Amino acid sequence: MTGAFRRNREAREAHRHAQEEADARESAEVAKEAAAEARESAENFALRLVNQFERLREERQEQLAAPEPVTAPASVSRTHVPYGVELAAQWGWRFLVIVAAGYLIVRALGFLSIVVIPVVIALLIAALVSPVVNGLGRIGLKRSVSALFVVIGVLVAVIAMLSFAGTQVANGFNDLAGQTVKALDEIRDWLINGPFHASETQIDTWLNTVQTTVEDWAAAYASNPFSRVSEVGGVALDVFAGLFIVLFSTYFFCAEGERIWGWLVRLAPRAARSRMDSSGRVAWVSLTQFTRATVIVAAVDAVGIMIIAAALRVPFVVAIGVLVFLSSFVPLVGATVAGAVAVLVALVSQGPVTALLMLGGVILVQQLEAHGLQPFLLGRWVRVHPLGVILAVATGIVLGGVAGALVAVPLVAALNAVANHLTAVPATTPDTTAPPTSPPPPIPASGPTSPPPPSPGAGGA
Repeated sequence: MTGAFRRNREAREAHRHAQEEADARESAEVAKEAAAEARESAENFALRLVNQFERLREERQEQLAAPEPVTAPASVSRTHVPYGVELAAQWGWRFLVIVAAGYLIVRALGFLSIVVIPVVIALLIAALVSPVVNGLGRIGLKRSVSALFVVIGVLVAVIAMLSFAGTQVANGFNDLAGQTVKALDEIRDWLINGPFHASETQIDTWLNTVQTTVEDWAAAYASNPFSRVSEVGGVALDVFAGLFIVLFSTYFFCAEGERIWGWLVRLAPRAARSRMDSSGRVAWVSLTQFTRATVIVAAVDAVGIMIIAAALRVPFVVAIGVLVFLSSFVPLVGATVAGAVAVLVALVSQGPVTALLMLGGVILVQQLEAHGLQPFLLGRWVRVHPLGVILAVATGIVLGGVAGALVAVPLVAALNAVANHLTAVPATTPDTTAPPTSPPPPIPASGPTSPPPPSPGAGGA
């Protein structure tokens, strides 16, 4: 029994070893077949890759060998245009679009000048008197009542100033006419007996030419009196309409400027409201500071020239002061023209010596103002370069005449302030503007040291 059991166990052991050897041989065959398949796949992939590279190289050689077509403009691709030319072209057409849009805007504003100019003047007046309106509001008056008082006060002051100056001119006109004739006779004698040694025949010829020109102009003006009357009536109507627009616009800018500005801000896309609101506030501050500085400079010019004229016994002292004050609102040009008028009045009334003294006084006052007061005020508050002022005034005169020269510099000052503000503020400023149902914040009335408080009223225009 024991021998049979041992033989069975040995047989099972031998069978198990034989089975393991068979399994090992089968696994080796499978691994060998897998390795052969992998080697064949790698060889096929390498062959395909080599063939692809060969085909691409042949196509490239064919493209290089073929001549470039030059007959059609569309065959020139962007790669053949230098980067500088392409960049200049992109900037160029955008610049042309901006210029065309600006030209159309200027033409539209010129067509509506009877409305635009009074509104701009009202905006300047509102920027000047807004601190007074705010001061009256702090003592308990409603803003609408404060604005009404300020507008009436400004109107009364302007009428009184012009009336006083006009009365002085009317009272001394006859004396000035006689002095003008006397001065012309003195100039005639000086031309004959002076260094020019002009003959009486030449002087008479010049005078006859001037007289003929004046008579021809008067005859042409009187040839069609009805058209002239209609022209004068049209001008008078435009003046009264402009005055009406100035008064009412000034009142509403002072009384409801917060609501008007809030309505304008809500017209912009929501993503741009914050930057538009901050830019408008910066422009308003710059405009307020410009008008304040301009009034101070104009007052100093007027008082200085009035003192010199009174010391030299030149007539129409108040009228000269009013003319200098109003003309000084046109920078660089207005004060010069008004000073020339003062010198001419001194020449006619007191003679060449007084005129030379008056000229020296005018130059002295203007130099002190130009090199002392004006750089201190305008340079500190407005920060516009003198070259920019000259170019702005010249452009304003070309586009809009006297009115264009009046608004050119404050417009440039506001644009300069807005440009500096936008370049300093990040483009990702979050929108902090209140929703349309909430009130807009007020427009600041003075310098940058007075941040706008939240508006207590309900807004919407």
